[in-house]
Amino acid sequence: MNPIASFVRHPLVLRGVLLLFGLGLGAGLVGFFARPDRDYTFEIAKNMDIFGKILREINLNYVDDVDPNQLVKVGVDAMLKKLDPYTNYITASEIEDYQLISTGQYGGIGASLSTIDGTTFISEVYENWPAHKAGIMAGDVLLRIDNEDLKEKKYNSNQVRDLLRGQPKTSVRVVVQREGQPQPLTFEVVREDVKIENVPFSGRVADGIGYIALSQFTKDASGDVRKAYEALKQGNAPLRGLILDLRGNPGGLLYEAVAVSNLFVPAGEKIVETRGKMDGSYKRYDSERPPMDAEIPLVVLVNGSSASASEIVSGVMQDLDRGVVVGQRSFGKGLVQTTRPLSYKTQLKITTARYYTPSGRCIQSIDYTHGETENGVRKADSLRQQFKTRNGRPVTDAGGILPDIEAKEPELHKLTQDLLNKRMIFDFATRYRREHPELPASPRDFKIDDALYTQFVNYVRERNFESESKFTKDLEALNKTLEKEAYYDQVQAEVQAIKARIEQLRKNDIYAHRDEISYFLRTEIVSRYHFKRGRIEASFEDDPYIKTAVEVLNDPARYRGILQGTAK
Repeated sequence: MNPIASFVRHPLVLRGVLLLFGLGLGAGLVGFFARPDRDYTFEIAKNMDIFGKILREINLNYVDDVDPNQLVKVGVDAMLKKLDPYTNYITASEIEDYQLISTGQYGGIGASLSTIDGTTFISEVYENWPAHKAGIMAGDVLLRIDNEDLKEKKYNSNQVRDLLRGQPKTSVRVVVQREGQPQPLTFEVVREDVKIENVPFSGRVADGIGYIALSQFTKDASGDVRKAYEALKQGNAPLRGLILDLRGNPGGLLYEAVAVSNLFVPAGEKIVETRGKMDGSYKRYDSERPPMDAEIPLVVLVNGSSASASEIVSGVMQDLDRGVVVGQRSFGKGLVQTTRPLSYKTQLKITTARYYTPSGRCIQSIDYTHGETENGVRKADSLRQQFKTRNGRPVTDAGGILPDIEAKEPELHKLTQDLLNKRMIFDFATRYRREHPELPASPRDFKIDDALYTQFVNYVRERNFESESKFTKDLEALNKTLEKEAYYDQVQAEVQAIKARIEQLRKNDIYAHRDEISYFLRTEIVSRYHFKRGRIEASFEDDPYIKTAVEVLNDPARYRGILQGTAK
């Protein structure tokens, strides 16, 4: 018998082959090795033989002890890296994280963490979940979890998160240091099955205009949108328009994207098609139920972080001329992943198809077929194909969803970025919350007045905050260069005068850019009292996306003109 054929028939080797390549022990070799265009039976068997012998030699002869599980994980990850970023090997220890993506649920305390310079702190507390009910607050610095001293071992955010997670109804002891408290605080927190909300906020942004923020497409996302819409209709004034906010929504379940689309389009409409290589990979998903509302004027908000299922929904609304898309070009993820169970509670998430919106376009931006998975190859604008919406408006493929109306976000000043990155705004909000047990106004009405802004400026100065300036660095470099020149003494006074003038102007930046700094101050402070829903509501007044959406919905002629392709 051929030695390779004998090798691949060995039950242990077969088990390893199936584990590595994603069919599980119940699958047959015929389906595994066969491809429609080429038979790779010999090549796969040969390379599995080589791989197994290399692993055996390392285990027997390498100078140090090695973990074969870790070696195999590295090898599999390196292999999958040649495909695309979305094809991943999921170990048994990573299953919970993967399930969180699809279900939005996990066993834990309900809080987000951040780590800066080795210090892990609570960055956000989820309303009405265990951390909130126990009294833990955003800004609390984590010192100890049960018997684990976080300072002693220098845990990172992911490691701390794993310590906090666990089976529902189990208890975890959390010790924190709170700003303004001389002694650490200890909390006994009972874990729950935490469910991250698909719809963190819904409400009215203007007279007769409703707003629904959809942050993910986990289980029952469509049901959550329906409930939010029904609640909006209960107001005294009738709804004249609706804003569906998909900004920052990374996607999720395909069938939920279909179901959300179905809420706004009649039954029988094509929503999306998936097309892959294998038989049975072509599927067409239509709207099957009567819509929630197929008539209300609709604006869908997207940005560069709106991906996958978000792009299906926004693409459907655009292709069927059901709603106006406002914002920035979306991410451009048009690949479909399927999860395959493997041995020993592991899984393979593998890209099996591309999806196509009703007009026939695939919005995948990056081509990963050339082994360039880190950066890929972005299709040139000149090579993109043009398609037509139902009303004949031109749309293109291979570049995400291009909005019908662009909403421009102002570029943040360097000072504002540094205030955010160095936690000046976050830490000031922590102090404000401690000094003011109750917010003196509703989220939308809360303002940063002169007195409060002055407090913030003084706080920043007390912390000896300095914003890094490229101009100052360049001036210092010029000064050092001039020191080596013979005429340095003649220009030194001028250089120092410029430096002093720049420093004076930089001191005034905190007032010159008060409006954009106040925006982040307001939303951060409000979030300490009203959590994520408060942060969203407090942003409405200064949000360029919301302003643009409201303007369009308040101008029916313009709205119709955009969808008919006649608006300029």
